[in-house]
Amino acid sequence: MAGTLIHPVSRVGAAAPIHHRARATIRLGKRHRMDARIEVTSGGLLAIGGLVSSILLSTAVLVHVAVRDGGKAHNQR
Repeated sequence: MAGTLIHPVSRVGAAAPIHHRARATIRLGKRHRMDARIEVTSGGLLAIGGLVSSILLSTAVLVHVAVRDGGKAHNQR
């Protein structure tokens, strides 16, 4: 049949996910220290970015609603 697309069958398995690692150390004076480590995949980074952007967008909407009309809700006593 003309115009039919044939997709080649791949026999190679899916690639293992790439892990991103980060480490941070915070020192408070001479005695106290806090260590943090994280390991996340590329999909996890994408999910974190989506969550952070939705939080920032919803915060912007809440601030806009709170200050519209000169703070009408604050002036009702």
